[in-house]
Order: sequence, then structure tokens, then C-alpha cells
Amino acid sequence: MNEVQYTPRELLACVAARLISDGESVFVGTGLPLVGALLAHKLHAPNMMAIYECGAVDPEPRVLPWSVSGSWTYHKAPVILSMTSVFGHSRAGYADVGFLGGAQIDMYGNINATCIGDYDHPKVRLTGSGGANDIASLCAKVIFMGLHLPERFPERCDYITTPGFLDGPGAREKAGLVGGGPWRVISHLGVMGFDEETCRMKLISYHPGVTPEVVQQFTGFELIIPDDVTETPKPTEEELRVLREEVDPNQLFVF
Repeated sequence: MNEVQYTPRELLACVAARLISDGESVFVGTGLPLVGALLAHKLHAPNMMAIYECGAVDPEPRVLPWSVSGSWTYHKAPVILSMTSVFGHSRAGYADVGFLGGAQIDMYGNINATCIGDYDHPKVRLTGSGGANDIASLCAKVIFMGLHLPERFPERCDYITTPGFLDGPGAREKAGLVGGGPWRVISHLGVMGFDEETCRMKLISYHPGVTPEVVQQFTGFELIIPDDVTETPKPTEEELRVLREEVDPNQLFVF
């Protein structure tokens, strides 16, 4: 039997979908997080509630929105709030999972989307937080998605736009952050989590065609690599069918 073929971005979308449980409220983001959320809703999480930064809550988009502010995010939404109200609901504890991206993520899950280099004299000035700081500070679990390169996975971020575990155990609590902090990191090389005692990033699985050694080679700090680390399961035929036929048939994000 021929092996099912898939693209790297299809794998990432499937991995993101698997991390969403039925009944969770999910602060989705533009791109693969949005694809993953819709895929999870169709496959195994029919009671998942998507929250969009623009204010729409639990809509039923007929086509894949091009962004979290696209008009289809409002289709059949039972609740449409303002942006401030959406984040207020997160502060009240109604957001279980938040998806984020950024230019850098460090060993403690802090994210930089502000600048590369010194803040006052940066090499590159980036877009800044948007709602990312709110999501990371308030959601019960945070999932980061991004490319895996040494300069994007430094030991310490050049600037902390979005708090992870800050400088280690107890730091989030000391800072008064109510959310649970970073939970998973999905890169094009593998899936990472965080050690409960040290709050440092650890490897959970490496993608097909990759090894733990390769993941470490492309990380700018020493990853915790448990003995039981495994290969990321490949997309199933059903995952790919739903993804290609129902979620992103025009290959807007998974080409």
C-alpha cells in the first residue's frame, strides 16, 4: 500500500489540531493555528469554542477566513463582542488555549515580537505585541508555532514581548500572571513542552525525517531530551481528507 503523502505545513496543521480537546475555548490566530482549530472542530472537538481577537465567539465560517479579522469569522457567531470585551472574558477565565507566534522563543517560553537586538537601537523593529501579551498572561495553556532556527530559539529573547515562565520556576506567580503559561511549541522540526520542575523547554516528539540531534542542533540552548521521546505521528488519511476537502480546499495556508 502506498504511503500517504503530505506537506510539512499539513503535518503542522494536524499536530495543532491534535492538541485541542473537545469542550475547550481556543483563542485562535491567523494561519496554521486557525486551520488547526477548524480541523479539530471537524474531527474530534465538535464542542470546541473558537474565540477571535476581532470579537467573534464560536462562529461557523462557511469558508476558511483569511485572517482572524476576516468577515467569515462573524458568520453565525452567537456572540460578537469588542476586542476589549474578548480579552476581558479571558481575564475572567474563559480562554483555555491560546495560539501565538513570534520572532523568538527562549528556553523558558518567553516570546519576542518587538525587536531584534537592543531595544533602543534595534537591528530589526518588529510589529509588537498586539494581543499576544494578554493571551499569554491570561490563557490556561499557550501553544507557540514558528520556524525552528538557532536565532529564533535563543537562550534568552532580545526582548520579552510576551511572558512565558520569565526567568524560571515561580516567576509567573510572582509577577501576578493568572494563566498557566507556555504549554507546547510546534516547529517545523518537532513538538516541545516544558519541564514541570525547571520550566525549561523539553523535546516531546521529533517530526518524521528528523532526529533529536537535529532538533538540538537548530536550538540555541540545551534542550531537555527525555529518554522516551518519540517521532511525531504522521497525518492520517482522514485528517488529510478533511483538511484538504473541508478546511482549506484552496490551500490558503497549507500549500
